[in-house]
Amino acid sequence: MPTAKEIMDKISSEMAKAVVGQEEVLQNLIVAVLTGGHVLLEGVPGLAKTLMARVLAMTLDADFNRIQFTPDLMPSDVIGTTVYEAQTGQFRLRKGPIFTEIVLADEINRTPPKTQAAMLEAMEERRVSIEGEEHVLSSIFTVIATQNPIEYEGTYPLPEAQLDRFTFKLLVDYPDKYEELELLKRYHTGFHSKDLDDVGIQIVASKSDIEAIRGEIQKVKVEDSILDYINEIARSSREDDDLLLGASPRASITLLLTSKTLAACRGRDFVVPDDIQELAYPTLRHRLLLRPEAEIEGIRPDEVIARIVDKIAVPR
Repeated sequence: MPTAKEIMDKISSEMAKAVVGQEEVLQNLIVAVLTGGHVLLEGVPGLAKTLMARVLAMTLDADFNRIQFTPDLMPSDVIGTTVYEAQTGQFRLRKGPIFTEIVLADEINRTPPKTQAAMLEAMEERRVSIEGEEHVLSSIFTVIATQNPIEYEGTYPLPEAQLDRFTFKLLVDYPDKYEELELLKRYHTGFHSKDLDDVGIQIVASKSDIEAIRGEIQKVKVEDSILDYINEIARSSREDDDLLLGASPRASITLLLTSKTLAACRGRDFVVPDDIQELAYPTLRHRLLLRPEAEIEGIRPDEVIARIVDKIAVPR
């Protein structure tokens, strides 16, 4: 059975065949999947957010669906509905695109709250209820949602309850000069994101591999001092003067579990403070609610997180 580190290295290597740069985003995307979580990708159009999700699904041999969220999308368009068949005189379940293993929720903030809420049960419990009947989703079911940070007209900001369901919020930024040059060279020599079969992406992990790796991650050791460190970060966020809403207990749990995954992916069977510090940003930035006066001053959640992490003593 491959280890978490071997899986991380292999998936990263395969994804690099199609995605140039974005190493930190790709690492955390893989960490979230191995932990059993969901990811919100935020970035302007054209930064390969959709491509990342598609290539990740290919490396895991996972079923993949893409949902384009629009203002007129209904909950039944996402989860499915029952339809009457005149030939048999019976009702049949017509499954929605959420019945898959990796689903890309593209521009999730462009659909009304009622449709956004249709994702909640699936994200939290990996099951959906249709006409009072429960349907279980895959154990590796993962939502990768995207949103544009600069365009707000015609959008519906995700409520805190739904944001809290996302393991990470990852900020996808422009590539640097050399990464963009490499991207141009690839397209000049024939690469195209629509023809991924020609790239030679290999399947490197199966569903059973992921489930086995989750068992390995569970055994990663965490000292009491590390638990105290996580607790102090969360509690300090609830007392910060710039925040109306601090980190929830779910955020603390998420920071613990993803840090164990990151440690395993780096070949360790124990968590160190660096794991906590690194993952505090993607874990907390979407769970903190700034006071209006702090927003007016241009303060960002990442600045608050940095201040909180800097003031707490690092355990030895």
